[in-house]
Amino acid sequence: METTIEKAIEFENRKFSFKTTSDRIMAAREAKDLILEVNELYKEKKDAKLMDLMKRLTVIKQKIEKRLKGRPLTATS
Repeated sequence: METTIEKAIEFENRKFSFKTTSDRIMAAREAKDLILEVNELYKEKKDAKLMDLMKRLTVIKQKIEKRLKGRPLTATS
């Protein structure tokens, strides 16, 4: 149990500098896995701190996914 929380906090505090798209994909998947693991703990304990942790991880995951999708191409006239 504690290792899941420790992994999530370590992931949250990690400095992200993705060199490749593959790195971003792996980080997004890791974030998703951590969120799901913390969610299982939250279901058992109903601790607000776990919910806050999940929310922070979700924000990080969304930023990574936004970067993965890139900017839309704009039509030039």
